[in-house]
Amino acid sequence: MRALIIDDERLARKELVSLLQDFKEVQVVGEAFNADDAYEKVNQLHPDLLFLDIQMPGKTGFELLEMLDSVPQVIFTTAYDEYALKAFDVNALDYLLKPIQKERLQEGLNKLFEMAAIKSAEEHTRVSQLGVGDQVFVKDGDKCWFVKLSEVRLFESEGNYIKVYFEGNRPMIHKSLNALDEKLDNRSFFRASRKHIINLSWIEKIEPWFNGGLMVQLKGGQNVEVSRRQAARFKEMMSL
Repeated sequence: MRALIIDDERLARKELVSLLQDFKEVQVVGEAFNADDAYEKVNQLHPDLLFLDIQMPGKTGFELLEMLDSVPQVIFTTAYDEYALKAFDVNALDYLLKPIQKERLQEGLNKLFEMAAIKSAEEHTRVSQLGVGDQVFVKDGDKCWFVKLSEVRLFESEGNYIKVYFEGNRPMIHKSLNALDEKLDNRSFFRASRKHIINLSWIEKIEPWFNGGLMVQLKGGQNVEVSRRQAARFKEMMSL
């Protein structure tokens, strides 16, 4: 975690650097003494985290954030508590009052580490999932295909097998629909019912259906019923 310390007081910067030495996850990559200096160093060093004073000669810490095109995570460090509400209005991670106590610094950094862990887990999940840009190997008996998932319009469960619909082919693979659903990116594929997973990019028409369900027509004319429970999820997911 690359951090930039921004404070017009040299002693305050020095004390914070000293406190951060106990946190091996954080690397102080630079210091800045005012907003203009910080603006240049943010663009030069690309830190992940700013320890940012609010009241500085010239521009304030808030004005610095307005100058930045891309804002890193921010922990405000200040001697004044009247800015706390405004600090959280700009989505600051934490607000530390000077003199900064190690325990409070630990609390603020813990929030950062938790967010980083969640982001890492989400990115790992996205990487491990299959999207429309991926290709898969499909084998049915003696026949084999290497198919782009963008070309697969529908997966249909039949007992312990799944029928894969692409072009004029409908091979069967030995797999459960639940297992397949976990592997597919839900931004591209939707579990319409216990029996079907549809490729969202193949949807051509949607109509209301019995008992609050939906009837989805895929390009090429194939109809797939969306269950009532999944219809509510579908509407929520596809709405602005």
